[in-house]
Amino acid sequence: MKISAKDLHFSELNDKVRQSSDNNILLTDVLGHRYIASGSSGKSITIEGVPGNALGAYLNGSTVLVKGNAQDATGDTMNNGRIVIEGSSGDATGYAMRGGIILIKGNAGYRAGIHMKAYKEHMPVVVIGGRAGDFLGEYQAGGKIIVLGIGDPTIPVGPFCGTGMHGGKIYIRSSKAPQDLPIQVICRKATNEDKNEIKEHIEDFASAFNENSEELLNSDFFVLIPNTKNPYKQLYTHN
Repeated sequence: MKISAKDLHFSELNDKVRQSSDNNILLTDVLGHRYIASGSSGKSITIEGVPGNALGAYLNGSTVLVKGNAQDATGDTMNNGRIVIEGSSGDATGYAMRGGIILIKGNAGYRAGIHMKAYKEHMPVVVIGGRAGDFLGEYQAGGKIIVLGIGDPTIPVGPFCGTGMHGGKIYIRSSKAPQDLPIQVICRKATNEDKNEIKEHIEDFASAFNENSEELLNSDFFVLIPNTKNPYKQLYTHN
């Protein structure tokens, strides 16, 4: 089914998607329409254009393909499913994400993976092909964040990486470790065992965007994990 978003309010567009009996939907002329695929399950949705904030919020099993960039809060509190972005994404990608996977070919803005969490068999994953902005993995409680830094010769994460992190892991493809990490975060060189933990996600990313998974996996990675022996007691402010 093909739906043109031209001249439609975002609520009208979302009603059409929800009410469609067709599980394969192509949305065209999308320009800032919010909440696309919110809470959706059992559908495959392709988006031509730029979706607005909260794409795939509370996504519950559907697959979403964006043929371009996405704005802020993509995958907000998503439970399950798959979001593939052929461009870059805005701030707070994967905010409070609880399951599923987000693949981003380009960059992610500030606070990607903030409040990500895992529960039982649910393990959320965000793979960023380019670089991530400041506060990556802020307050992360679970799941995996992978930053590949493709085409970026610098360390592909911004300042304050892992601030408040108390669960999960961040994998950064780089020959150098991030600078000025919080003392509550442990940073170490990735082992082959570490790489095996993310191999399937690297291969998934490579397949989606025509990259070389073997070349990516043969690169140096650093792994960030919370230091449980030195937990956070205070953030950002002084008494």
